[in-house]
Amino acid sequence: MKPVAIGRTYSHRVQTNDSHTAARYGNKGVEVVATPVLIGFLETAAHECIRPSFEEGEGSVGTHVNVRHRAAALPGAVVEAKATVTGVRGKQIEFAVEARAGDTLLMVGSHGRAVVDLKHFFARLGVAPPADA
Repeated sequence: MKPVAIGRTYSHRVQTNDSHTAARYGNKGVEVVATPVLIGFLETAAHECIRPSFEEGEGSVGTHVNVRHRAAALPGAVVEAKATVTGVRGKQIEFAVEARAGDTLLMVGSHGRAVVDLKHFFARLGVAPPADA
């Protein structure tokens, strides 16, 4: 892994749709962007934030998520998920994360990722890595 700078930031923008709703995740009748969807957007932002630091064959996996879901967004909203590196301990990277729809803060918190050698990671699971890994 190449060095990761504290303060490095990445934003991931997503045009949401009906497939992103809580109703689609089993919460019948709740037609707003689901909590696990927003968490996924935050994880993507964090992964992309550190991707330039990966050596060949490396990737990242989530290690923890600590967020508060502060407001709802309707399908069709453009959600911007932002991750900022706040700490680096070896291959463990910490982030401050937030998701917004316009000026509305939807979710805020912290997230951790570990940089891993994908061949070793999948070998421990007893499977071959995906072809694109």
